[in-house]
Amino acid sequence: MNKWTLVTLKPVIEAMIFASSRPLTLANIRQTIGDAPLELIKQAIELLKREYSEPNKGLELVQVAKGYRIQTRPQYKQWVLRSGAKTGHRLSRAALETLAVIAYRQPVTRAEIEGIRGVDSSGTIRYLLSKNLIRIAGRKDVPGRPLLYGTTSYFLEVFQLKSLKDLPRIEELDDSVKARQNPLFDTKAAS
Repeated sequence: MNKWTLVTLKPVIEAMIFASSRPLTLANIRQTIGDAPLELIKQAIELLKREYSEPNKGLELVQVAKGYRIQTRPQYKQWVLRSGAKTGHRLSRAALETLAVIAYRQPVTRAEIEGIRGVDSSGTIRYLLSKNLIRIAGRKDVPGRPLLYGTTSYFLEVFQLKSLKDLPRIEELDDSVKARQNPLFDTKAAS
């Protein structure tokens, strides 16, 4: 059994978060470390957050999808791209539209998505499922019992959200987006 202190625990947690391909939750960290008190783990993470928030850092510690990850600061993206490093997903306009409908209206059926978008979305839905950005959330209790779709925790990671509550409110979206008269932004229909 280790006798953990903030000084000994902080670099261990930092290394774990840095090496992980997915955000680490408090539960993941505690399970891996085992005998460190939860409060000490939280203190170490808060100390790391403060250290990574210094303006002269190229990396930042962010909380996404109920976990923590270390990532490049957005202002240094161009340099990372020049180095040849791979970055996230490139999504087509159709995929982004479909993903937006699912994110704001979930759980939602394919027919509801297609009603909003006005085009067949089956291929786009299959693509988003294969990328683990959406999931089958169940079946709607109507004749035919169509599948319901919702977003995944990986969706939260990709879009750097802690939860769906962090999605921008429709009122906050750029006027040029809302000006398209897109039914996705019809708040009366969402009620």
